[in-house]
Amino acid sequence: MRILIGVAALLLGAAAVVAVSVARAPQTQAPRDPQIIDVQGYQKLVQQYRGKPLLINFWATWCEPCRDEYPMLNELAKEYAPKGLRVVGVDSDQEGDLILMRRFIARYKPVFPNYRKKPGKPEEEAEFNQAVLPEWRGQLPATFLYDKEGRLIGHFFGARDRETYEAVIRKLLGSDGSGGAPAAK
Repeated sequence: MRILIGVAALLLGAAAVVAVSVARAPQTQAPRDPQIIDVQGYQKLVQQYRGKPLLINFWATWCEPCRDEYPMLNELAKEYAPKGLRVVGVDSDQEGDLILMRRFIARYKPVFPNYRKKPGKPEEEAEFNQAVLPEWRGQLPATFLYDKEGRLIGHFFGARDRETYEAVIRKLLGSDGSGGAPAAK
């Protein structure tokens, strides 16, 4: 009987040590998926950053120019954030591409927030695009530039090089709300 009690005490002691070790282990959380936004969410997003120049980039994992441009946008966000620029990404992937989107974000580790455009029927997609800019037909990548007052003052459809982005960002940061970056197509 003493042996049985001794073994039980050892097992209880070992269980306590394991429990303490598990409790002290660092807790790792999987990153949260970007919040889904609809038209109203997009408009709130623009208003949320009012007072700061804002660059919003729409991207998708299946879009090769988006994959090429994204790391550069991350570098620009790091460089120009101290000067006041805010950068936001909006993923345009469909629900079936969530795993790819998660891998994309894990790979590039963006320093700026990302959201997901609410997927919908073609007419809902068109309505979202029209609300952002009437002539936007959903081309990717698409970048929209807002001044400090929250007014859309420029856009790009398709990828651009670093020099083009930097020129527009400098104008955006220097704009007094009376003009700023010209619309680029």
